[in-house]
Amino acid sequence: MKSKKWATLSLVSAMTLTLLAGCGTSSTNTASSASPAATTAATVAPDATKAPAAGPAKLTGNLEIQYFVGGYGDKWWKQVIGQFQAENPDLKIVETAGPKINEQTKPRWIAGNPPDFVYIDGPEFNEAQAVTDGQLEDLTSWIPDAKNVDGDKILSLLAQAPEKHDGKIYSVPLVLNTWGVFWDKKLFKDKGIDAPTDWPSFLDASAKLKAAGITPFIHTGKYPYYIQRSILLPAFVSANNNDYSILQDIADLKPDVWAKPAILAGLNKLVELRDKGFIDKASTSINHTDSQTLFLQHKDGFIPNGLWLPGEMAKDVPADFSFGEIPSVTQDKGGKIVANTGTATVAIAAKGKNKDNAKAFLQFIFSKKQAGSFAELSGAPSNIKADISNSNAAPYIKDAVAALSSDNTVVVPSITIPDDLDKAMWDADVALTSGTIQPADWIKRVSAAAAKAKK
Repeated sequence: MKSKKWATLSLVSAMTLTLLAGCGTSSTNTASSASPAATTAATVAPDATKAPAAGPAKLTGNLEIQYFVGGYGDKWWKQVIGQFQAENPDLKIVETAGPKINEQTKPRWIAGNPPDFVYIDGPEFNEAQAVTDGQLEDLTSWIPDAKNVDGDKILSLLAQAPEKHDGKIYSVPLVLNTWGVFWDKKLFKDKGIDAPTDWPSFLDASAKLKAAGITPFIHTGKYPYYIQRSILLPAFVSANNNDYSILQDIADLKPDVWAKPAILAGLNKLVELRDKGFIDKASTSINHTDSQTLFLQHKDGFIPNGLWLPGEMAKDVPADFSFGEIPSVTQDKGGKIVANTGTATVAIAAKGKNKDNAKAFLQFIFSKKQAGSFAELSGAPSNIKADISNSNAAPYIKDAVAALSSDNTVVVPSITIPDDLDKAMWDADVALTSGTIQPADWIKRVSAAAAKAKK
């Protein structure tokens, strides 16, 4: 799963997530089977100055929807578009979709003839750049009052609020992936081991795994962002009184951040895991699929990863394997869970010909009903806070959604760390977990990299 630099760059955010650009396949530029093929040459409707009321009148004209098909597949998109079509039989909908759709439609966006509605995920579509280029509609005055088809204000339903660009909103997060720690519930039940809820219980479970002949913890040393985003960054936030501004200070290259006690406290969690002999020595140079395979074979009890893990390894998951997941384990006893997340968003084209129809579709998809459907059909949580316990979503997804919706969870928004600093942190993480450096060395190396990046 390729990194998208969530919440750390990465709360996923995931809940797959990849991360969120995944590895799916699908046909490209497919027209909806529920609607006749059509172009998007409808009469341009004037932009609404206020959010349309819930339950709008039947729509007419055209609507073109662009969506990337990756790790989350296209089952939900086809279902929800079909439902929207059924509600608006006179509306002509065109689906523009596929694993390479962002690349294929790029000339249209540049030429000012884009699809009306876009799901921003996968390569070749950078939201920040699209905002800079004036390609996305400014939703700042519209979205605060926008209601979904049930009459609920959309913003009140979101687990993670929309990101702002220079104080303005241009997109709404649809998918929410989270990093976390996974285990096999069946293995733990068979061994009489309790699932972790905090750092003390995580260490206790690790000790019992080791006593049973199972290495407690494996990570992906070749791609250190797995352990950084699942263990180290949440540890920084927990030790900073659950204030994730410490991650923003890191991203902003503030020199005084490295002297904060929370940095040392977070690093010491990794050291404790290392010094107790709980980390698989193979972790240093292993890649993600090899580490995941060892985890599925019960060579190791815990693994840090994203919510795409079960889907990514679907062909190798034993029939009786039951995924358990918690967004963070580094909180002290009684402390809040820290969900380091990443999102994929939806937006409306600034030069789209059917903006009102696109807004109506946005209102349609952000409902509690769709939260359950999305989790079930995509294998990842939506960004809509809702009870999906009665849906057919996988148990680990239900657990993740419950955690993200809980008042006991700190949901970390997407925070992008500069590439050079991020890479320096990854290298230092591996050195720290393998025992070649100590926390003071980590801080010295990383702070020097931050100072260089600032110059």
